[in-house]
Amino acid sequence: MTTKRIFILFMICFLVSIFAVSSASAFDWKKHDGTSIKLLLNKHPYTNALLAHLGEFTEKTGINVTYDVFPEDEYFDKVTISLSSKSPEYSVFMTGAYQVWQYAPPGYMEDLGPYMKSAEKTNPDWDQADIYPNLLSSLAWNLKPGSPLGTPDAKQWALPWGFETNTLIYRKDIFDKHGLKPPKDLPELLALCEKLKKLEPEMYPIAVRGTRSWATIHPGFLSAYNGYAATDYGPFPRPTMNSPKAVEMTTLWMEMVKKYGPKAWTSYIWYEVGNDLGQGRACMIYDADILGYFQNQPGASKVSGNLAWAPGPGAPGAEPAPNMWIWSLGMNANSETKDAAWYFLQWTTGKDFLLKAVRGEFSLVDPIRKSVWADPEFKKKLEEFTGYYETFQTIIPNCKVYFTPQPMFFETTTEWAATLHEIYNGTDPQEALDVLAERLSKTLKRAGYK
Repeated sequence: MTTKRIFILFMICFLVSIFAVSSASAFDWKKHDGTSIKLLLNKHPYTNALLAHLGEFTEKTGINVTYDVFPEDEYFDKVTISLSSKSPEYSVFMTGAYQVWQYAPPGYMEDLGPYMKSAEKTNPDWDQADIYPNLLSSLAWNLKPGSPLGTPDAKQWALPWGFETNTLIYRKDIFDKHGLKPPKDLPELLALCEKLKKLEPEMYPIAVRGTRSWATIHPGFLSAYNGYAATDYGPFPRPTMNSPKAVEMTTLWMEMVKKYGPKAWTSYIWYEVGNDLGQGRACMIYDADILGYFQNQPGASKVSGNLAWAPGPGAPGAEPAPNMWIWSLGMNANSETKDAAWYFLQWTTGKDFLLKAVRGEFSLVDPIRKSVWADPEFKKKLEEFTGYYETFQTIIPNCKVYFTPQPMFFETTTEWAATLHEIYNGTDPQEALDVLAERLSKTLKRAGYK
């Protein structure tokens, strides 16, 4: 290579580096120095990680941050009251994807799309492409009931922060003891439950949620349901919970619950499911992957260190299709400090904070960024959680919010859970689901959906 060519290559590299440095330095983190914002937060391990590092954000930006934290059983009521009153008190709040369908249509949430596209307001290092696209699209909606999430005309109502996929979590020590393997589909899961009932008579085979609530439908149940290619509506507002595939899956699920689930299934929320696994009462759970993660941490439960993860089973031969819950951060449309709030949203969903939030004592799992999952320190930490990393990498391509977005989600999905109770108490599945579909059709028609 000639001296001239070497000089040209050197100058190109030099100019590229100068451009990169100038682009990064052009973003002024101190632009809103002295501004104050207030956060509305749910009590959660993710929140713990945030609060531990919140001073770093103020030091970096000069933005003063105050916050209120409420336990989950009252948190969403607090959000609803605050937003519906159009109060500017809270600039940023935690939310889930399903709540977007309730808060965005009346204009309570700010569309974040323009902020994300603004070269002036968004740090080039924020790197949107590093965030799993199925997470962002699950929080983007065009406000048309029944329209799919993430369409080209959708607005971005929130940013993903930390999420959970739904998997099978099992006692590795018990499986090793009896030479058992995780099931590949729902029929195999029932056969495994029958074996475990005989092999471990002091325990019961599997815990799943069961209260008369939408929260019973969205974790394991809907993940297995998706594996059967069953849908909730087709198209909206026509309920399809009584389709042949939906009935087949629901029949198997309810057989599993009645024969091998907890005796008090109708009162089981996430807490009871996780606690029965952690206290050695259940051999398996089909629920949020992070629920087992918290039980498996050193000293967290009687079974810590003995849990393992596998993709949640669905139909024979089908790819896992887990539904997800996304703890997200939204901006109050009535906030008076929106630009400062956007700085906070960038920081708390950025690489630097998320790396700190997954390492060491903190448990912000599952992180939203590909680069964080590739972090050697985080991967090393997950070695103590058998199958967690491998299961995540297997299922993440098909992870998304599988519900049909519509403002009456909570009411209609709670009715779905109530129908599972009827089947549990002896009603024929086809009959119960036919009645559900007819009832929901009438409910949605009365609400103006045709």
